[in-house]
Amino acid sequence: MAKLIYSAIASLDGYVADEEGRFDWAAPDDQVHSFINDLERSHGTYLYGRRMYEVMSGWEAVPRDADQSAVMRDFAEIWRAADKIVYSRTLEAVSTAKTRIERDLDPAAIRQLKAGAQRDVTVGGPDLAAQAFKAGLVDECHLFVVPVVVGGGKESLPGGVRLKLQLLDERSFDNGVVHLHYRVAN
Repeated sequence: MAKLIYSAIASLDGYVADEEGRFDWAAPDDQVHSFINDLERSHGTYLYGRRMYEVMSGWEAVPRDADQSAVMRDFAEIWRAADKIVYSRTLEAVSTAKTRIERDLDPAAIRQLKAGAQRDVTVGGPDLAAQAFKAGLVDECHLFVVPVVVGGGKESLPGGVRLKLQLLDERSFDNGVVHLHYRVAN
């Protein structure tokens, strides 16, 4: 059975975006991005809220021979190869291949997806992840902590949810980013 994995790049004080909605401070360097690519290779489906989908959909247009780094081109290929499900009540159409819209996160449908999937499923975006956490669907977390304090904004982890986590792995990078890999303990 596939796992549902929440992955986020967050500030040291726990935000994925600052109070103005900016997250430029979270852009991974090539070392971190390469590590993320290796994690993403095992994922077959991405679950996104509308805002996260709109941010990530830019990877659809990265040409294979772009002036981007090899690491970024690699990520674009990984992203394009995966199925994507966007949860939105307002989005009318998608602009990327292998993508469909669902209006609501249905825990039973996610359990069925996990049971039938050959590869892991990721949930991106803290709002959608909060719903998945509250429904008891998340199996693991990959948190990348960036050495910056932004003082407020969009929280990386949901309020009102109490979880016990088991540390599976940790890694620090040359730029000060720390990766923490947790299993959600039941």
